[in-house]
Amino acid sequence: MNATLIGRYLGAFGLLLLVSSPFTLFITSGSPVASGVKAGVGLALVGVYLATNLKQFSQLATRKSSTFFITSVLTVLGVLGALVGINYVAHQQAPQWDLTKERIHTLAPQTIATLGTMPEKVKAIGFLPPTHESYALLETLFQRYHAEAPAKFEYEFRDPRRSPEMASKYQLKEGQASVVLARGESHTTLAAVSEQDLTNALIKLGAVGTQRVYFITGHGEWPLDKDEAAPSDPGGSLSELRRQLLQEGYAAEAMYLVGTTDIPRDASLVVIAGARVPYTQPEVAVLRKYLASGGRLVYFTDAGLVDGLGELLAEHGILVDEGIAADAQFNSGNPYVVQSPFYSTHAIVAPLKQRGLNVELPTPRSLTVLREGMAEGVRVEPLVHTSQHGWVETKPDENAVPSDGEKTGQLTLAAAIVRDTKDAADKRFDEGRLVVVGDSELLLDPNWGHEPNRNLVMNTLGWASNQVTKVTMRPPDREVSTLELDTDAMDHIRFISTDLIPLSMMGLGLAIWLTRRNK
Repeated sequence: MNATLIGRYLGAFGLLLLVSSPFTLFITSGSPVASGVKAGVGLALVGVYLATNLKQFSQLATRKSSTFFITSVLTVLGVLGALVGINYVAHQQAPQWDLTKERIHTLAPQTIATLGTMPEKVKAIGFLPPTHESYALLETLFQRYHAEAPAKFEYEFRDPRRSPEMASKYQLKEGQASVVLARGESHTTLAAVSEQDLTNALIKLGAVGTQRVYFITGHGEWPLDKDEAAPSDPGGSLSELRRQLLQEGYAAEAMYLVGTTDIPRDASLVVIAGARVPYTQPEVAVLRKYLASGGRLVYFTDAGLVDGLGELLAEHGILVDEGIAADAQFNSGNPYVVQSPFYSTHAIVAPLKQRGLNVELPTPRSLTVLREGMAEGVRVEPLVHTSQHGWVETKPDENAVPSDGEKTGQLTLAAAIVRDTKDAADKRFDEGRLVVVGDSELLLDPNWGHEPNRNLVMNTLGWASNQVTKVTMRPPDREVSTLELDTDAMDHIRFISTDLIPLSMMGLGLAIWLTRRNK
């Protein structure tokens, strides 16, 4: 390889360095030093080309290929200019796409709906210094909320050591890293903040009154507190459900029916979860009166349970089948743990259906929708189904396949019932609501982490209590795996990925073209 050809290679690469130096200064790095080094090296390499190809360069105007050479140079410069323009526009517009598996950079539908319905502006104050390990993540979260609702959500950060008067105003403990949400004279304080925490705090801050949920007890139902769980089943409580209810502005309380004649008037909702002992006739009468006056009830049962509520459910169009609902379509290893993406179009399950999420119901019971014998004004709509291959297993200890006489086909696992109570005496609401779910184990603490189940339950409670904004998809439990990079590191990455690498590829292409041209 002679000096002339080497000079051509170096000259081509030098031209690229020289032309792209403004791109480095204004787009990729913003560093005058890097831009100046590129321009200087580029001039030097062009000088090498002129020195080694002076004779050929002086004859360029008389050669037939001069027009082609000039056209090629102009084309390269035009393409390079177009690329610079496109990158500049992209940099100014700053488009973003969230390609993470758990969509950790995208606000959940519940968050977006909450921000959109806030009646007044809320200001978030982060009381933590810039050196705190959670500062960057919290700032990013605040920025997303503000970008979604700039007129309703503002934020600022305060170092609690430098703002003792504000720390005193909001009664913050010394050394405590907190977030305060303030709306007018009202405020609430959070010790730890995730999207779910922040959204729930906004919901509670904007709530008018408390939605009181009564959990019936005294019949072997699942307890609300861990301390009340049986020693043989430490996970057999609804403490995680109760915690979520409190976060979303509900007040969860246990209630006995024995000795009562009516459900309290402040009840937004009544829940029966896994009763194992039959209700007495007076207790059933209290529930019947409650539903007939426009009450709201959510009923969770399980395989093998006998609670004496069959007649009440039949009045509302539902018969709970005996045996265990089974389906091997998505869980052939254990068909008694039914996984299902089969939903109706009801508002409760519409968000799950839209995202194609599978609920997982362990040992559920199926439901039969009755067509006659119901109370006046009752309408039933199924919510969740098995696949077409489902069946009711009446002898689960003997086999796990359909047998003669067993109910088969697409089974209903949950249903929503509406009852017209406009003309009822002493009515609570114009419409009574009842949701029947053939499984109560999905409420337990060990199963609460399954996102589709959690949204199914919370949407059920939201719809039954007529809390429309609470029928949505909540922020998932995201496994955030991020790499913290400072400004210098990001500048280096940007310079290498958008400047040096493309430039090197273009230089290699020119070298290949020159080599082939000189053969």
